[in-house]
Amino acid sequence: MKATQPTVIYFGHDSAGYGPPKVFLRTLLYSTAKRGRVIQSMRATLARGDVRHSFHIWVYGDKSLLRGSGLFVGETGVAANHHFMNPNDGGFSFVEGVYELEIVAQLVGDKQPITLLTQTLEVTRDLAAALEDHLAGLYFDWGPDSRYVSHIDKRSVAPSPEALMKLIGDARSLGEAKDEVS
Repeated sequence: MKATQPTVIYFGHDSAGYGPPKVFLRTLLYSTAKRGRVIQSMRATLARGDVRHSFHIWVYGDKSLLRGSGLFVGETGVAANHHFMNPNDGGFSFVEGVYELEIVAQLVGDKQPITLLTQTLEVTRDLAAALEDHLAGLYFDWGPDSRYVSHIDKRSVAPSPEALMKLIGDARSLGEAKDEVS
């Protein structure tokens, strides 16, 4: 089982800034075995100096996201977005430093997990400061000169979950009022 060089790697927060920190990447997973293999689970680990943090919730897909478990990967491969999160942040934040990203897969039938990918990425002081805003995300895009180019992308301000629920309630009320008039 192998992975291609990810075209994009992301460090930031999930759910429009309200969720915990996450690692996202896009890659092609492919099997070197003629009959293919099944991935039972995957995780991402970020190491910076002596600090290691595992993102053990794996979700993948393009249009609809699926909780990872039992993904068959054949010779031709599976290209997808892969999201790695935790149910809570565990006090983790993206700070300045050089990070070693490791993507590990547990294959069905194997006792030991395998490393699919390791990548060194740097978060500069300015990038770390920008990531203090949970609406900001750090993208590492694979460039044509065989290196990652980093940039910050800031989402527009999203409504809070409470404000979103109020909007849904207001829309339902309008729909019910319209039905009563009809």
